Amino acid sequence: MGNTSFGKNYDKNLSLMEKVLNVDENFDILKKDFVFAGRRARVYAIDGFAKDGTILKMLAPVMQLKSGDLEGFSDIRAFAHEHIGYIETEAANQLDRAVSMLLSGPCLLFVEGFDECLIIDTREYHVRGVSEPDSDRSLRGAREGFVETLIVNTSMIRRHIRTPDLRVEHFSVGSTSKTDVVMMSVKGRCDEKKVQRLRFRLNNLDVKSLAMKQESLTEALVNRGWYNPFPKVRYTERPDCAAAALNEGGIIIVVDGSPAVMLLPTAFLDFFQDSNDYYFPPLVGSYLRFMRFIIYLLTLFLIPTWYLLIRNPSFVPPWLEFVQIKEMNQVPVFFQLMMVELVITCLKQASLNTPSSLGSSFSVVAGLLLGDFAVKARWFVPEVLLYMAFVAVANFAQPSYELGYAVKLCRMLLIIMTAIFNVWGFFAGVLITLLLIATVPTVTGQSYLYPIIPFDWNSLKRSLIRERMDNENS
Repeated sequence: MGNTSFGKNYDKNLSLMEKVLNVDENFDILKKDFVFAGRRARVYAIDGFAKDGTILKMLAPVMQLKSGDLEGFSDIRAFAHEHIGYIETEAANQLDRAVSMLLSGPCLLFVEGFDECLIIDTREYHVRGVSEPDSDRSLRGAREGFVETLIVNTSMIRRHIRTPDLRVEHFSVGSTSKTDVVMMSVKGRCDEKKVQRLRFRLNNLDVKSLAMKQESLTEALVNRGWYNPFPKVRYTERPDCAAAALNEGGIIIVVDGSPAVMLLPTAFLDFFQDSNDYYFPPLVGSYLRFMRFIIYLLTLFLIPTWYLLIRNPSFVPPWLEFVQIKEMNQVPVFFQLMMVELVITCLKQASLNTPSSLGSSFSVVAGLLLGDFAVKARWFVPEVLLYMAFVAVANFAQPSYELGYAVKLCRMLLIIMTAIFNVWGFFAGVLITLLLIATVPTVTGQSYLYPIIPFDWNSLKRSLIRERMDNENS
């Protein structure tokens, strides 16, 4: 389409639209010709988006115009100002702008004699009912979560932040998909350099489409470090959490079609915070946050440390002798650990594809596979199943699925390195894990280890301890 512009020739304008839109091949592209004030006119709309009642009400006064009533208008903007009472209207002279807006949902009005078309936002949003998100529950918080419609999500955040300092900036990302993306920030509280950096990058992204919504956007914004499993962005499906992040100086990115929003900037310690921390007293919230961090360390290091002790019995002090395996079988412990890791991953993936009506049957089968039958068949020793079961359950205490899988991969790395190089392999695996955490590329360019690197005591204290909310918002 390039920079093709409309002209005064009405028939040529329609010919351009027909050629680009392939109207005869697309049944959902609607067009309606009519005449008012002695001039020809045509409306284009997408079936399923357009509100028929709104279009009829908009055109009703226009159809009553008499011949010659349009002679005094120099352009379609002046005509719309005088005779179109609908609020969301704009004029477009460029073909690509008109087509892009039509495919997004608004309807187009062409009037003979004008070199522009009128874009009228009459679209109707099909919205899933607002309900509590399954993966981001809160014991005492609001029972509402984001939906897949962008305009609904932004309105839910505005409901929590009623200040004119809240900025809601729109971007269209993807040369093919033209996905609507919104960046939200509170002026005066956020880092303006980070806002400008994000604004520049969103305006200059060279991608065809955001097929996987926020994940595609994250990979487009951070196009390096694919080998690093640690998540580069934190997500939430709760409007109250998104509003709290904005009030604390964060930046929110909302992608149309996704029920989760991106919380920026993201650092490693942010993943140990949860909305439930703020619905309990500060002491209880701090305890939950601290325990979340301890559980993370256990899921990462418990199995590799136990395996290291099994390989080196001389390292085990008398008070830890109970960790030794009482009855070994023919299968090496290393292969047992790898097999259980594989089975747990298989069960997690299978649970996603299991209908809810078969959930109880799936649980019984999984319990039999990893229970008494596996031990009696001498595939696994009870100690392996015990420790791996603890790790599998502890993983669910981590709110971020992405971080859970990152921990799993690093734990497998530690086990493999210990199996190959023994003690030196264990410490080499720990070092590689620390390097991976330290070198995670972030969307805003901030250090992933902030506020440890660079060191900021006040921010570190807020990350580790849940302070009073009047202190946090002051």
